[in-house]
Amino acid sequence: MAKRKKSEWFDWVKALLVAFGLAFIVRIFLFAPIVVDGPSMMPTLHDRDQMIVNKFIYKIDEPDRFDIVVFHATDKKDFIKRVIGLPGEHIAVKDEVLYINGEKVAEPFLKERKQHLQPYETLTGDFTLEELPGGYETIPEDHVLVLGDNRNNSTDSRMLGLISMDQIVGKTSLIYWPFDRLQTLHE
Repeated sequence: MAKRKKSEWFDWVKALLVAFGLAFIVRIFLFAPIVVDGPSMMPTLHDRDQMIVNKFIYKIDEPDRFDIVVFHATDKKDFIKRVIGLPGEHIAVKDEVLYINGEKVAEPFLKERKQHLQPYETLTGDFTLEELPGGYETIPEDHVLVLGDNRNNSTDSRMLGLISMDQIVGKTSLIYWPFDRLQTLHE
């Protein structure tokens, strides 16, 4: 009887160790939670929204335009922004219109914000890729240009410069908390 209880206890310990080990592997290599900090992605993301980051997607695929990504902005701070420019592209914004390689590109996620602008207000402000830190003519390989959806209140590629793929933690598209905002995000 004592041997049986000891065996049962040992089985529980093994099961817990395996569960913790799997959770650790998933957390480190596959998925991680993140809390949105600040208003830079409003109205798409709200301050304190809790999301899941897919950490392995960019090991098997490249970012797509308008993906929402988490990246290391500094050694101590991760930012969450939207991918606007991809390698080989030239980016410019003129009169609230995004131009990629000289072609107008719609940004449907900004429609609501643009409708509420006063005639004297700007959301994004005019810029060209050459005017950003680094002075590139086109986005180099393994880099992306990111912008916050709340363009007039966002620290993004306009200040930070282009983001290296090595800085990117992963892609996020699921808000899981608060529960009333539970949703997957699409452009």
